[in-house]
Amino acid sequence: MKIGFDAKRAFLNNTGLGNYSRDAIRVLSHVFPKNNYFLFTPKAHEKHHLFFLNGRANTVTRTPKSFINKVFKSYWRSKSVVKDLVSDKIDLFHGLSHELPLGIEKTNIKTVVSIHDLIFIRYPQLFRSLDRKIYYKKFKSACDRSDKIIAVSKQTKQDVIEFFGIPEEKIDVVYQGCNDVFHHDVPDKTKREVQIKYNLPEDYILSVGSIEERKNLLTILKTLIELPHQKLVVIGSGKRYKMECIRFIKKHDLSDRVFFLTGIETEEMAAVYQNAQMLIYPSVFEGFGIPILEALFSKTPVISTKQGCFIEAGGPYTKYIDPLSVHEMKEAVLEIQHSTDLQNTMASKGFEYAQNFTDHKIASNLFQVYNTLLDD
Repeated sequence: MKIGFDAKRAFLNNTGLGNYSRDAIRVLSHVFPKNNYFLFTPKAHEKHHLFFLNGRANTVTRTPKSFINKVFKSYWRSKSVVKDLVSDKIDLFHGLSHELPLGIEKTNIKTVVSIHDLIFIRYPQLFRSLDRKIYYKKFKSACDRSDKIIAVSKQTKQDVIEFFGIPEEKIDVVYQGCNDVFHHDVPDKTKREVQIKYNLPEDYILSVGSIEERKNLLTILKTLIELPHQKLVVIGSGKRYKMECIRFIKKHDLSDRVFFLTGIETEEMAAVYQNAQMLIYPSVFEGFGIPILEALFSKTPVISTKQGCFIEAGGPYTKYIDPLSVHEMKEAVLEIQHSTDLQNTMASKGFEYAQNFTDHKIASNLFQVYNTLLDD
């Protein structure tokens, strides 16, 4: 079978959608090696292919061929790529991040599109008006034209039904996984080296994710004031909202207690997770929440948001709170810190729950969706 992917974000995005794309391609090419996987991207370097696929022989990278398509890469990705899909005799095409090329519905190629979230509809104030209109048109079009939709959580499935009017039977929920590096214990020597390299404290709470309003770092910082000796490590980058957080840190003399990390390697991230006392992930809304999984695989206790999709990612042994409540966050932190038994239970049971999101299970669930189309 020949399976094609919209792999732009697998090569060019280093955060959420990129991680999803890389992991989907990686696990499928590993668990189902007899298929051929074609990665269609406007731009790619061989080193990127080698980085997340280790040069697997069953994967092929495709970029624009003609001069026109090389100049107008966006047009190629959104429409002209269909000619290449037909030329390569692709059996099924998977739009990994909300989009499908125009005209693919007029071919015999089966189509699947992954929808991660519809945050731009739920929280329009966080997006520019023009962006919202573009997202709505692209996402809705892909959902209407696809043969199947993959929602990354039950929450996202309900949003697609509610906001786009898509029939329930057209949507399958297939959870995300996380990079394999988080599935394994990091050697103590490596953990210590990472701690020294980034000058991290011995004991700290961890926050992971883009530093933007929805991710809610400010509430963690406000809670830090209530926990006078607590240190915080933040992995993520941001712009306006990050500056707001930095101003808050300076105003409240927290500079020696908050450590920002950016550009950190994935292997180093695993060490930072495993060194942490706990992860706090108080996002107001997500499609899923990969950092929760990364923490569970790292045997690190998690505090997260009590509504939305978070319980799907965190399972029964994550501590859930009102993400905007400093009091609830503080009490959850202290409860975990003051009980070794609770720490051990959250670590062991959380790791046990994370086994629902192993590479093999994610790949099998994705392939089951493909088979429902190809067996028709």
